[in-house]
Amino acid sequence: MSFANRPARPLRIAAFLALAGLAGSGLAGSALAQAAKPKPAAPAPTAPAPTAPAAPAAGGMAQQQTGPQTVNVKSEPSQTEWTKVCGKDQASATDVCYTTRDFVSDQGQPVLAVAVYDMKNAQQNVRVVRYLLPLGLLLQPGIRFTVDGQQGTPGKFAVCFPNGCFAEAGGVSNDVVNAMKKGTTLNVSVQNQTQREVTFAVPLAGFGKAFDGPAIDPKVLEEQQKKLQAEMEKRADETRKKLEQQNAPAAGAPAPAPKP
Repeated sequence: MSFANRPARPLRIAAFLALAGLAGSGLAGSALAQAAKPKPAAPAPTAPAPTAPAAPAAGGMAQQQTGPQTVNVKSEPSQTEWTKVCGKDQASATDVCYTTRDFVSDQGQPVLAVAVYDMKNAQQNVRVVRYLLPLGLLLQPGIRFTVDGQQGTPGKFAVCFPNGCFAEAGGVSNDVVNAMKKGTTLNVSVQNQTQREVTFAVPLAGFGKAFDGPAIDPKVLEEQQKKLQAEMEKRADETRKKLEQQNAPAAGAPAPAPKP
């Protein structure tokens, strides 16, 4: 499940800033207000309805195509560590920090981005875990993430753009964030369009140090964005030239004979 058309990292950072309320959206104040509301009691669990047994698959092929799938991802090569970005939402007088990192497939294709927000004002402190995920996923089931097989945390899709969808879990507990600090793997589960469960296995190495550490200097962040943007433009130009060479007729090739 590649995410080849996901926005460049500078645009991703701008999007996370906007969703954090640092670009005038006021979402930070909204998140704090939502966290202050009492949560309704969870309904009593009901027994699941019996399901018909699946037809046996020849050679197990059907099970391989419809069963759960795990996608192991690795950090984006140009992002050597988790990055902590901080700012202030003036509308709600809220200090907003988020710790984020991009992840790619073994082939280097962008897959997803993770950001853990820490929002504080005079009244309270709220933490939100947000993901930028590929298109083509079922939105209604939402997401579910766990750390090293511990209890799962549900989340919902919030908004989609032409290049990807944001999903989030608001008001997560300190236990969840602490588990991420000490954990090894963050497992993010979604459903694709065939209702197949897909789990992204995200490495957590270095997250705790970045979350508890100082924020990146804005000038350093801006310089990183410029360098990455230049590198992506260079790669795009190289790809374009290769395609042009492949589509160009071979040098010295005889012209096709005219039809009689």
